[in-house]
This record gives sequence, C-alpha cells and structure tokens, in this order.
Amino acid sequence: MTDMTENRGGESETPAVRRSPLVKRGGGDPGSRGRTTIADGVVEKIAGLAARDVDGVHAMGSGLSRTFGAVRDRVPGGAKSVSRGVKAEVGEVQAALDLEIVVEYGVSIADVARDVRENVITAVERMTGLEVVEVNIAVSDVKLPDEEEEEPERRIQ
Repeated sequence: MTDMTENRGGESETPAVRRSPLVKRGGGDPGSRGRTTIADGVVEKIAGLAARDVDGVHAMGSGLSRTFGAVRDRVPGGAKSVSRGVKAEVGEVQAALDLEIVVEYGVSIADVARDVRENVITAVERMTGLEVVEVNIAVSDVKLPDEEEEEPERRIQ
C-alpha cells in the first residue's frame, strides 16, 4: 500500500518504508541463498575415480595420454591424474561426460560399459546434485594378460 502524504511545502512525497520487527530479512531458506558452481575438473575427478572402481576397467585414457601420464607421475612433485581419460561439460544443472577406457581381456565390454555408466552417474549426481544427461564411453584398448605393465615396478638391488 502506497500512501501519499503532504509535507509542509504542499508537495506530495512517498513515506518511508515501515518494517515490522517480526519480518525475517533475506527471506527463504538460508541454504538457498546464493549460487554454487562446480568446475568441470571436479566432475572429471569424481567420474574418473568412479570409473576406475569398476571391475574390468584396466586404465583410463588413450595410450598416448597414459604414456605422458606415466612420465608426469614419475616427476618429483607430479601428482597422478585421476581425471585422465575423462572430459566433462558442466552446466548450471546438468553435466555430460565422455570417458575413454581400457578394459581387461575376457570381460564383456557391454557389461563393463554399463557398470561404468551406472557407477559414474550415481557418484556424480550424489556428490554434485547435477543431473547427468549422458555418459559416452570409448573403449580404446584391451589389456592382454601377457602384456607388460606401462609402469613396471623398479626393484632396488
């Protein structure tokens, strides 16, 4: 309600807004005030860890990215990249993911891909609150039982 009052000069003016002492300032739930943004890298790390937890996944990323990653891991101060082989596009309420995996020989690729998809979607949605609209999986290699590991353990003699 707006009421106009007369001041001494005869001109109209709007009165000051009156506040009731019982009215809460800011309104609404404190948890809903402000915005939360989640970086692509955060979602990539969550997805990378979730994908690696699935039986049948040997590694993440293409051969070239794994080779560079192995070199980077050996450099003092270099950290393992848990997001290797994962690309995320994150919006305000949705995320889309592309994963590149290497599977163990003998496993059903379709079953591993399904399990990776389920595990990644569950982890990302639970931790971020984002809706995962798609998880695209590219199987770039199969780890054969007789192949050497890319990062052999060195024995001290």
